[in-house]
Amino acid sequence: MSLARTLFRTLPLTAAVMLAFASNAQAQSLVEIYEAARGYDAGFISAKAQLEANLARANQTLGGILPNIALSVSQVRTDFQRQVIGVDPVRTPVTELETRTTSATLIQPIYRPAAWAAYKQGDRQLQQAAAQYEATEHDLLIRVSQAYFDVLTSEDNLELVQAQKKAVSEQLASARRNFEVGTATITGVRDAQARFDLSNAQAIAAENELRTKRLALNMVVGLSDAKPKRLAKSTVLIEPPKEDVNAWVSQAQTQSPSVRQAQLAVDVADFEVDKAMAGHKPTLDAQMTYGRTENLKGTYISSYSAAPLTTWNPSVGLVLNVPLFAGFSTTYKVKEASALKNKARSDLENARRITEQATRNTYFSLLSGLSQVKAFEAAEASSQSALDANKLGYSVGVNINIDVLNSQSQLYQTKRDLAKARYDVLVTNLKLRQAAGTLTPADLQPINALLTP
Repeated sequence: MSLARTLFRTLPLTAAVMLAFASNAQAQSLVEIYEAARGYDAGFISAKAQLEANLARANQTLGGILPNIALSVSQVRTDFQRQVIGVDPVRTPVTELETRTTSATLIQPIYRPAAWAAYKQGDRQLQQAAAQYEATEHDLLIRVSQAYFDVLTSEDNLELVQAQKKAVSEQLASARRNFEVGTATITGVRDAQARFDLSNAQAIAAENELRTKRLALNMVVGLSDAKPKRLAKSTVLIEPPKEDVNAWVSQAQTQSPSVRQAQLAVDVADFEVDKAMAGHKPTLDAQMTYGRTENLKGTYISSYSAAPLTTWNPSVGLVLNVPLFAGFSTTYKVKEASALKNKARSDLENARRITEQATRNTYFSLLSGLSQVKAFEAAEASSQSALDANKLGYSVGVNINIDVLNSQSQLYQTKRDLAKARYDVLVTNLKLRQAAGTLTPADLQPINALLTP
């Protein structure tokens, strides 16, 4: 029996953390949110049930190679009458006979190539289900993380839009005062009013986006009011990958669940060919039967005997079955299985290519994201300096109001881009591990350490 069958353990499925979080509930970390999703997500629970079903299906193939034992009991009543043919036909009186037959049969397969191929195929199918379960777990990790940081991105966006709206409001009030005392034109007031109206519209859109993202997170994890913890104000996120892209691609080609499923599909198809070809081969079974026949009301052989009679008939033998002709069905089954095997090989090559491309794209996206974070941090400092300079110039009459408004808009846009870039880096790092097939729930712990306590 294979290791996958004997050492199968029920994979961990954390019970749903179905707590009624109130509006002022404590914020949850990414790990807590993920643990809640494991007990709620229907796709993840379905994959676990499928794995258990495949385990049971794989063990069903044991019936083709292990002994089969059957017990049968039958009881028959017969009305017996004999007619003597002659000049004057004579019929004997009707005699009631009753026979009870009991037998136990044991069949031990000795040579059944189709059964052995099915047994080995079941093991590969079980491993396929395990790889599918792993892929579903990876998908849940990414979906939860993406929904988690989508909420944080929307919260940051709303916070920055509200701050920008407040700053534009102060600039509008300043422009009105300067216009009233004659030190500024009406153009500055109108520019500030237009920018304020735009900020107000952006705030409404940001509020709706945050509401939508929170609903999406609640739907994934099954909580009524999930509250993600914020990312700490730290410039250090994660270190760039130490290995080059080829090392990640090589790892993905062997550990990616999609590649492993495709490889196992080739093995399954190979055993399917063996099963089809076994239709041309003989089978050999050892058979042992131990039976007993009881004539409860006597027998009628040559002369009627009313005395009960019991006979025992044990037998041991070999049963050889040689197929001769099956109407070409076996031949075409072999052709069908061979074609499906070629298809499985092409699917494997396609899975390898897709995995390689996804790994390379994600690897370079991570490097680009880390560079963008540094660039946005520098841009934030520069935008803040530009805003300070424009405010100073406006106060002494060197700059006009639109210069300050543009600097404010640039600063808050840079802050939003920086916040989103930081979240994207964390999610992309998880996606890279997903592409390489090494993603585990433990990979959430380093991200958890970056959240506010």
